[in-house]
Amino acid sequence: MRIIVGMKWVPGTTSVRIDPKTGTLIREGVPSIVNPHDMPAIELALQLKDAYGGEVIALTMSPPPAIRGLEYLIGMGVDRAILVSDRVYAGADTLATSYVLAKAIEKIDKEIGKVDLVIFGQETIDSSTAHIGAQTASWLDWPYIYYAHSAKLIDNNKILVERVLENAIEDWEVELPAVIATHMKALKPRPVRLINKIRYKVQKPLVTWTNNELKLDPRCAGLKGSPTIVAKTVDVPEVPRKKVIYTPKDGEDAAKWLIKTLMEDEKASKALIKALKEGGGK
Repeated sequence: MRIIVGMKWVPGTTSVRIDPKTGTLIREGVPSIVNPHDMPAIELALQLKDAYGGEVIALTMSPPPAIRGLEYLIGMGVDRAILVSDRVYAGADTLATSYVLAKAIEKIDKEIGKVDLVIFGQETIDSSTAHIGAQTASWLDWPYIYYAHSAKLIDNNKILVERVLENAIEDWEVELPAVIATHMKALKPRPVRLINKIRYKVQKPLVTWTNNELKLDPRCAGLKGSPTIVAKTVDVPEVPRKKVIYTPKDGEDAAKWLIKTLMEDEKASKALIKALKEGGGK
């Protein structure tokens, strides 16, 4: 079973900045990390490999520093990793990004071996669109399941995917090849192991593909291939906090102190009274 798992190298903060001229993300001066919501996807891929064999390939379209993130995934147990990186791909929205990823997946399927399953995280902390899984599946014309919590192989051609919604748990039989996206709290990722870090140093199972390898029309990738336009950005000022700490004797004392403190604050008291009235309280 050959599984591709997506990873995004994101700013390690939710306070992202947008370039007012280009409308694209400003990465300079902000340390980056593996997108936290991709970690359950990576864990699910590794669990499927543990159960059924095969290999897991990590794939990202990111700037060159994302190599550090791919090294971390190899440390977790991913077999090999592919960094898709080229100035042609810079400034891409989700449509252009998913197009490049789909073409990279097709190249893997053709040149490395048949791809059975692609797994993405639910969304990213720098945009939270949750588009990439569905859009990549659309480019590939493969079935797609989102909010996946677990998956198991039924036979060589199908998997059973359990997905968790707000008020239901559903089981879906999906024909392979397929794309799924994991629920952001689905699984706890395993730690990095020393043996895997040593394997990375010895075997170097990481390659970089530029547009020389993918040979995509530049008009379909990056900023040129992105129909989404950031027309305007507005800085939201930080809300001042009083940062009061109170140590209660018990739960009743905590409740009394909280209500008293809120009622003494004019804005807070009005909001509390309004909420109580709307909720049927007196």
